[in-house]
Amino acid sequence: MPSFPNKRIVIVGTTSSGKSTLAEILANKLGCGFIDLDALHWEPNWTEAPLEVFRGRVETATQAPAWVVAGNYHVVRDLIWPKAEVVIWLDYPFWRIFWQLTRRTFSRWWTQELLWGTNRENLWSHFKLWSQESLFHWLFKTYWRRKREYPELFSQPENQHLKVIRFKHPRETNEWLRKL
Repeated sequence: MPSFPNKRIVIVGTTSSGKSTLAEILANKLGCGFIDLDALHWEPNWTEAPLEVFRGRVETATQAPAWVVAGNYHVVRDLIWPKAEVVIWLDYPFWRIFWQLTRRTFSRWWTQELLWGTNRENLWSHFKLWSQESLFHWLFKTYWRRKREYPELFSQPENQHLKVIRFKHPRETNEWLRKL
């Protein structure tokens, strides 16, 4: 790997913060595997993989010597974080995330982009803010919780081995990537 010495990297942040985009760019730049937890989690028709299947997929994927993982799933954190060396936290302002989510949702719906093999965005379900299926609902539910939760997680003894890189705006992230 070029100037970045770490080989096992986790990228976290709220929905639509750009985790997968950054992880894929970083994995390509560093010449290592890209692991998208959403791709391991979602089955056809937006069905969640059974927990043991999901955990098995994550365990297999993280056996490689070098990888960049995109995702926040707490049910597999115990499989990923102990192996990781670095956590990159995309901690962007709420309205920035809201705009990115809106733009991404419309774009995926308009182009009918295939997600994780067989799934496509359903525009109506996302705009039903009261629905558990809505990513906007998920954003409102998790944004502030993650701001509280991550510093606590990073301070726990079992996570002291992790180098934490926190970006508060995409400009910081892009500048860091440019220098890599």
